[in-house]
Amino acid sequence: MSRQTPPTLLQLAGESLLRDQASAITAPDYLPAELLPPLFIQAYRRRIREPLKAMVHAWPFTMLPLGNLMKLPEVIVLKAVLDGLDVLLAQEVRPRRWKLRVLDFRDTGANFWRMWSGDSTPKCSPRGPMTVHSSSPNMEHPLAPLEVFLDLNFNARDADEFLMHIIQWAKEREGLLHLCCKAVRISETPLQRVRRVLDRVQLDCIQEVEVNCTWDLPTLGTFALHLGQMSNLQRLSLPHIDVLAEEEDWEEEEDWDRKQQEEQRSFSQFLSQMLRLRHLRDLNMDFPSFLQGRLDQMLRCLQAPLNKLSMENCQRLTHSDLTHLFQCPNLRQLKSLHLFRLSLVDFSLEPLQALLEAVAPTLQDLCLDHCGMVDSQVEAILPVLSRCHQLREFTISKNNFSVATVEKLLRHTAGLRSLEFELYPVPLECYRSQGTVNQERLARIRAELMGILRELGQPRTICLATKHFGDSEFYVVAFS
Repeated sequence: MSRQTPPTLLQLAGESLLRDQASAITAPDYLPAELLPPLFIQAYRRRIREPLKAMVHAWPFTMLPLGNLMKLPEVIVLKAVLDGLDVLLAQEVRPRRWKLRVLDFRDTGANFWRMWSGDSTPKCSPRGPMTVHSSSPNMEHPLAPLEVFLDLNFNARDADEFLMHIIQWAKEREGLLHLCCKAVRISETPLQRVRRVLDRVQLDCIQEVEVNCTWDLPTLGTFALHLGQMSNLQRLSLPHIDVLAEEEDWEEEEDWDRKQQEEQRSFSQFLSQMLRLRHLRDLNMDFPSFLQGRLDQMLRCLQAPLNKLSMENCQRLTHSDLTHLFQCPNLRQLKSLHLFRLSLVDFSLEPLQALLEAVAPTLQDLCLDHCGMVDSQVEAILPVLSRCHQLREFTISKNNFSVATVEKLLRHTAGLRSLEFELYPVPLECYRSQGTVNQERLARIRAELMGILRELGQPRTICLATKHFGDSEFYVVAFS
């Protein structure tokens, strides 16, 4: 039977203080700085407004990271925090111990709360370490503008009230603080709800947009009007875009023509706004079937070299699209190239070879998984692979390679000292006619590959993956 960890003396002292609200309201001005974070957590969990407000008023650190702590909190609790800030923002001279410069509603700050409150704090995904500055009790300074950071995460209706409350509060205090929204993430949310929020924030602060839902081209075109105003955007993840299909049952030919014209106008509107994104460095596309036959038009809109390109589920792209992709001048400085389920069947890999030649000095991640590649195509890229000395991750699984080709890949990548992760397909010789893996053959081939690793003489671990989509099995071959 497990025992519950008894509360610490600090926790007991905090609970005792919070039971006396009058003392809890005056105490923050006199408590040592290190006692305020654990007391803040206790007051937040118990939804005790006035002590929360008092602690914000007396906060002795440069940053108050609320994102991890407030997972869609009750607005009444959020209001207590903002009310505490209002008291300070109304003053011309900063209180003697107050150093707050940043109010952060993003998913950051786990290290801060763990540092001051131990393991009882909320478990969150760790980010980089946070510098904590405590104030000198005898210093007073003019009140500087407050930075408020807020990510716009559209994933639940309850989030709207939370976002709008902060945005409206910030707007009413313009000049006293600066609201900065650096990221927009949209999941299964009607666009009209997204636009209602975007219309009220400073779009040139946004550096990242991620859309994880299915749109049609008119929706993308409408969103693009906001996208074009995000002049400092660095990372863009486009959603699955549905397009008209000729096989659909259209009652009137006029309906088909009208819809096609609407799609073309939306696509043109999207391209015109892409031209305004002069700082875009990271582009991710999933199911980009709307680019079939016109990928070159979008590539010409890129205003600066990309650092990262990721394209998934691109079976509809034509050979002409692929040629334009690999010849795009703004892909010549890539650090990461991720192509998954992009059909390279019967496609000459010479354009890809030329691209890899260009990016060999900078490329760190190369993923060519599930691309329908065969033995004869790999010969084109083997020599250049051995010159990608910055490569850290190389995956080429779910392709149709013999054991001889896998062996060649191992030999040509043997000199890449930065390589940390390698994923290859289980060779074709390991499969039965029904498509299942013959474990005895696989064991023999793993032993052969182990022999090659031993012959090459460097400690190395590789993984082999079966080609079954969705439920792959993985096998490790290691030499140490």
